[in-house]
Order: sequence, then C-alpha cells, then structure tokens
Amino acid sequence: MDIEFPRGHIGVKSFDIDLVDEQGNSIPLYETYIHHWFALKYDENDDKNMSHDPNDNTKPFGGPIIKRNQGTCNDLILPLYWGLGGESRGTISKLPDPFAVEVGNPANITKDWKEKWLFYVMFIDTRGTKNRKSCSECRCDQFNLPKNFYNKTHDIHDKPLSHDYKGGIFCCHNKFQCKLRKGLPAPRRKLAIRYKIMWVDWNEQQIPVRFYVMDSTDRVKTNGSKTIHDCLTEYFIPGNNSSDHVHVQKASFPIEKGGYLIYGTAHMHTGAINATLYRQDGRTLYTSKTKYGTGKKAGNEKGYLVGMSVFYPKLGSIKIKDGEIVSMESIYKNEFHTGAMGHMYFYLADRLPHGKYSSYSYDL
Repeated sequence: MDIEFPRGHIGVKSFDIDLVDEQGNSIPLYETYIHHWFALKYDENDDKNMSHDPNDNTKPFGGPIIKRNQGTCNDLILPLYWGLGGESRGTISKLPDPFAVEVGNPANITKDWKEKWLFYVMFIDTRGTKNRKSCSECRCDQFNLPKNFYNKTHDIHDKPLSHDYKGGIFCCHNKFQCKLRKGLPAPRRKLAIRYKIMWVDWNEQQIPVRFYVMDSTDRVKTNGSKTIHDCLTEYFIPGNNSSDHVHVQKASFPIEKGGYLIYGTAHMHTGAINATLYRQDGRTLYTSKTKYGTGKKAGNEKGYLVGMSVFYPKLGSIKIKDGEIVSMESIYKNEFHTGAMGHMYFYLADRLPHGKYSSYSYDL
C-alpha cells in the first residue's frame, strides 16, 4: 500500500519493473518466477478516526476506494492500471507523445482524500523445486496445501473451490510452498521490486488515454439493458492427443465508449503463442506475439515467455466505435497448463493531436 509515486497532476508515459536482489542484480525467472504484478490506484482518507459505512460497497477493505481502469471486468477483478508477468522485462510500456495516463487530477480524487497507489504481486520462488514448470503454474499437487484446503478455500465467486481445480492462483496463496528436492535447500534472501516511472507535468498539450483490460475468460451476460461481465482471470488447458496443436480461448464484449487506438499488448504465461483483438466485423485490430528466451540471463531465460510485442497503429488509423463489440482471442499450445491467462491491454484516446504531433515518432 501507498508505494512511492510521483506527486501532483501529471501524465504517466511508462511504468516498468524488475525483480532484484539486495545488490540490485536482476533475478532470473527460473529462480523466482514473476507470475504477475499489478499497480492499482486508490483514494484513501488519512483520518483514522473517520467512521465507515460497512454497507458501502464502493469502499472495499473498509476504507480505500479502488479506482479501476476502463476495462469491462467486474468491479474488483483486474482493476489495474499497469501490470504484466514474466514478460515484464521484454515488453515496452511507453506511450507516444502527446498521449499519457492522467493521474493526480484533483477533479478525479474523492474530496478531502488522497490519491495513492499499491502493488499487488505474486512471485514464486522455484529454487530447489521438484518441477519448476509445475510450480510456476501453481499446480495444486505440487504444493503443501493445508488440510481441508478445498473446503476452506473459496473461488473467485466466493464459493467453495471445486475439487476439479487443478491449479492456479488459489493454490499459490502466500507462504504456500512447492515440493522440494531433497538435499537442495534454498537459503532465505531478500528481493525487491525496482520500478521506473516516466512522466511529464500535465498541460494542455497532453492528451489523456483510457486504459482497458480485457479477459479472454469473460462470460458476458445481459440483464435487461444491463451488461454483466464475469471475468475468471485464469483458465485450465487440459491438453489432449487430438490433431489440434493449439488451444483457443475467446470472448466478445461491447466497448461502451470507443476512441482512437493508441497502444496495444497482452499479458500471457509460458506456453502462450499470441493474443489477438478483433473488430465487430471480424477484422484484426492487432495481434500481440510472444517472445521466448534462449539463454540464462534475466530477460532471456530459456523456455520462458520473456516478452510480448506491442502495437502502435498509425496515428488516427484505427477508431473503435461507441458500443462496438470487440473480441479477444488468446492462443496457447494444446498442452496441459494450469492458471493460463489471456489479458488484453490497450489505450484509447478521445481526440487526436494537431501540429507537430500529427504523426508518431517511433523512437520508443
């Protein structure tokens, strides 16, 4: 909670992280796997004597108000503003001028409260484990789950976790441990998130963007005129001996307020092939492709997903219409995978720049 963040009315251009040891050295994924990290915005009143209404669902955790992105998932599912996983070091986050994520605007902060930021992280120490891949996918049979785990653990809908749940975030609770090989102790060490934020002071030349997170597990329903989104955040790929070499997960959702597409990428896990966003008429908006490591150094770990391609369309060339139904498709190899994720990230702007910004500079 309340991580160090630039103060004032600013425009954030990029947000990048690394996982490092006490000497500042980057930690490779095969030692500590970066499952995911999310940076979330919230408003909080520092008056500790202030009473809170327990029936007010707009104030989770008894006080702080989470200010989510513009994505379509239910309130507290994927509310992040920035976030990736093992692909963090190899995925560009920079927005082209003059676009930026506007933060610190007093008009958008709860009156008499303060705007703050928090990290929600999930890192998995895989040193000395019997099976690094299974551990990094949070396969339940690889962890020292407590007794009555399935009876005591609730799923994303606050219902008892099904015994069919083979692996994912619920089997990677804090302080759970992967099964270790005998004779290979992993000594304790301190790690830290090192993050870098680039920003500019806000002025009339900056153009704000709206950040969207879409989930390929989203099961969209309607209740009269109301659209209900049921994002599961992760899914299971059973794998089989069929002739299908890939597993496709796809969802469609309406974009209530459209705009000009400025940037796009995706968050996926090892085993992924790519993720694609489609227009309502079936045309491709963009595809985010995976990059896999080939060596041992942090950022190029062999066999691990170490980067996702980023899409910068020609300025003004793509505009999503208000109410347009877009589709997201995440593709993995048709192999046994638990906790697979397919999250599409993109930024939309309401207007285009004039003058010197009439075309992008691709020096990113």
